[in-house]
Amino acid sequence: MSEPTQIETQKGLDVQDVVKRAIELNDYSYLLEKVPYSQFIGMSVARFGDEMVFRLPAKDDNIGNPILPAIHGGVIAGFMEMSAIVQLMVFMQAKKVPKIVDFSIDYLRAGLHQDTFAECKITRQGRRVANVSMNCWQTNRKQLIATARAHFLID
Repeated sequence: MSEPTQIETQKGLDVQDVVKRAIELNDYSYLLEKVPYSQFIGMSVARFGDEMVFRLPAKDDNIGNPILPAIHGGVIAGFMEMSAIVQLMVFMQAKKVPKIVDFSIDYLRAGLHQDTFAECKITRQGRRVANVSMNCWQTNRKQLIATARAHFLID
């Protein structure tokens, strides 16, 4: 099982209140600032109607291969996983942080040292489990650098 996130471990922090406030403010940085990893990698998010687009800025600390240079695969995977968690929390108006059950990623091409984006689609939501698919790209939404699928415990 994965480690608890900062949202879960901060004393007296109510997840539902954090999500509700982020939605009211239409400012999801309020939610992301509660998670140190999202701050560390520089993650941000913008909402356009029902669609959320997540951004990972070009940042030297995120480089895994300095020769190309390319973003570390673990940073890309963590960015995509965190994107799915935030998407679920916002659209479900979560009372708890979803727990990851399974995560599978396909790296399609190198993630070069430039801004990277992700979008998530909740493909199925049951009473206890939600399935999410994620796409990640850089300059062209049709030229994906990675795709992923994840299952989350939402109960």
